[in-house]
Amino acid sequence: MPYTDLTTHDRNTLKRWLQRCRYRDALAAFVNAEHNGIRVIDFGAGDGELVCQIAQLGCIDAWAYEPTPALASEAKQKLAGYERVVVTDSLENIESGTFDYVFCLEVFEHLPENASSSALTEIHRLLKPEGKAIIGVPHEIFLPALAKGVFRMCRRYGSFDASPANVLRAFIGCPPLDRPVAEIAPGFAFHFHHLGFDYRAFERQLQENFQVCKKWFSPIPPLGALLNSEVYFLLTKS
Repeated sequence: MPYTDLTTHDRNTLKRWLQRCRYRDALAAFVNAEHNGIRVIDFGAGDGELVCQIAQLGCIDAWAYEPTPALASEAKQKLAGYERVVVTDSLENIESGTFDYVFCLEVFEHLPENASSSALTEIHRLLKPEGKAIIGVPHEIFLPALAKGVFRMCRRYGSFDASPANVLRAFIGCPPLDRPVAEIAPGFAFHFHHLGFDYRAFERQLQENFQVCKKWFSPIPPLGALLNSEVYFLLTKS
C-alpha cells in the first residue's frame, strides 16, 4: 500500500485532515524564518511530502533521508521535478554540521530504544552549531489515548493498539511497555503501533543532548496537552 494511502489520502476524512495539520504545525516554526540559501533535511522522510512543501517556500537546498527502500522509491518519484532536492537512503557521506534545520516527523514512536538513541545522535551530528531541529511525535497518553483507542477499536478491535486493556493503561498515563517489534525492511526493527509511546519519556531523552526551546501541540494548539494528537519540539544543541 502506498504511504499516501495511510496519510494524506487515507480513506478516513479525519485522518486526512490530521495529516494536513501535522505538516502545517511542524512548519509553523519554520515558515517565517529566512529561507534563501539554507539547507534542510527531513530525517525519515517517508514519501517526501514534507520536503515537497519545504521546497516550495524559497531557494532552499532540501534533502529527504529515507532508509527504507520502498518509501525512498516513493519519495524519489514525488520529488523528481525539484532541482534543489536530494533524496538519499544513507547519511554516511554527509558531513557533520551540514544542515540549518533537521525535521523528523512520525519517526521516533516507531523506533526501538537503541535505534532511537542512534537517530538522536545522528540528528545532533547533522545540525550546524546554531541549527534547529523540529521533531514531531504522537500524543498517546491520557484523553488523546482514549480518543485514538476508540477510533482504532472501531477499525481493528483486539489488536495491540485496539485492546481495551492497553487503551485503558495509556488513558491513565501508564502505557504498556511490551510493544511488539517487527521489521519494516530487512534489518530495520520497527514498532508498527503508536500505542505505548510516551512523549514525556521521549522529552527527557531529548534533554540529554538538546535544549528544548519550545513545545507545542497539534491540531488545535490552544488546547495544549488536553486533547491533541501530536506534540512538537523545537530543539537546539545543548
